[in-house]
Amino acid sequence: MRIAVSADNKNGLDSVVSPHFGRCPYFILVDVAGQEIERVSAINNPYYNQHEPGQVPAFINSYDVNVMLTGGMGGRAVAFFRQFGIEPVTGAAGTVRQSLERYLGGTLQGAEACRESHDHAQRPVDGHGDASAEQPYEKDELGRLQEEADMLRQQLDQATERLARLE
Repeated sequence: MRIAVSADNKNGLDSVVSPHFGRCPYFILVDVAGQEIERVSAINNPYYNQHEPGQVPAFINSYDVNVMLTGGMGGRAVAFFRQFGIEPVTGAAGTVRQSLERYLGGTLQGAEACRESHDHAQRPVDGHGDASAEQPYEKDELGRLQEEADMLRQQLDQATERLARLE
């Protein structure tokens, strides 16, 4: 099985997971047999600066990927991955290694469209918003960092809630 993970750098299993797959600079490809990692490689995302709906899922599909792990993605991307027979999984965070362990351990599952995707869907456009629409994220490096900070706040809130339940 081949798993792709959106990443902010190309440090293999120690790469930081990117919060949004379409605008990540790299993808880490991990070949797994059972629970054993056989091969790890990094590829550049040619659509890092700009992409049209479906381009990134098609690019990932060209690498014979079975699973796409990422912090978040839009609803159309989830649908594109499913059309390609690729399992989309959102909610990945931390390092590639940590996200793989969670996925292979069964605690990281499913895909839910990110908040900005829901906001786009409310607009009378093509379901993901068009390039001229005002988008809260993805415009530039600052927008990507704001998105990452928002996702980290959400993850911190979730971890705090889990800790409170354990106490």
